[in-house]
Amino acid sequence: MYYEVYVDSIFLMNFVMNFYLLLLVNHSTHRTSTWKRLVLGAAVGAGASVLPYMAGGSKAWLLGICTVTGTVVMILAAFRIKGIRAFIWIMERMLIYSFLLGGTFFFFIRYVPGARQLTEGIFGVMGMGAVICVAIYCHREREERKGNNSLCHAILIRKGGCMRVTALVDSGNTLIEPISGKPVCIVEQGVFDSLWREEKVPFRVIPYHSIGKDRGLLKGYVLSELQLEMGGMIKSFQNVYVAVCQEKISDGIKVLVNPMILKKS
Repeated sequence: MYYEVYVDSIFLMNFVMNFYLLLLVNHSTHRTSTWKRLVLGAAVGAGASVLPYMAGGSKAWLLGICTVTGTVVMILAAFRIKGIRAFIWIMERMLIYSFLLGGTFFFFIRYVPGARQLTEGIFGVMGMGAVICVAIYCHREREERKGNNSLCHAILIRKGGCMRVTALVDSGNTLIEPISGKPVCIVEQGVFDSLWREEKVPFRVIPYHSIGKDRGLLKGYVLSELQLEMGGMIKSFQNVYVAVCQEKISDGIKVLVNPMILKKS
């Protein structure tokens, strides 16, 4: 039996489906990657998928080796991973979303009338994949808005000082710097004193509203760099506004991260 294989079609389809998967995984990691790295990772994975055909064969063992190797390199290309635990965590998310995409795709083809005809051809497959990807992405967005807070480590950096503390991505923190419109993170007075010491620096007044106290004002300062370590991966933010809270935030938690900073990056 003779088969005619179009390598460019295989590459394109794998590239697009890999990009869908990486996009969903990136959402799970609070968008720790960039568009360029996601595209690079998808291209690497797609390139590995066509290697067996470029080598003149499609043996099962060769396909398996290229698939596993391509997946590993794709993850490393798409995400800045710190440690084996972070890699395993990303791999788990890749498998979950792979089964979710594949299972949903199979359900549509099997049980939805007319779906098989719509998915005929490479563009039909990619289009259906896009619909499923958008549906999963929107579902995660709704879950995120419900207020699923998460702990992480924060590294606060400015000239003459650096401090690593436990932080909370707090959905209740909606502070905005009124002039620039940038999201504001909250730090305890002790953190501010350690980084700024007795240095006199200009500040901006940031109004806030909280339960139990109608309104108030906080002093806001520009932090040179804020790094958040989530699941073994680090995401860096430049020139972040932080408001100083004179009261204790919580046991062990020194920083309240505004979740909007993750979406604006």
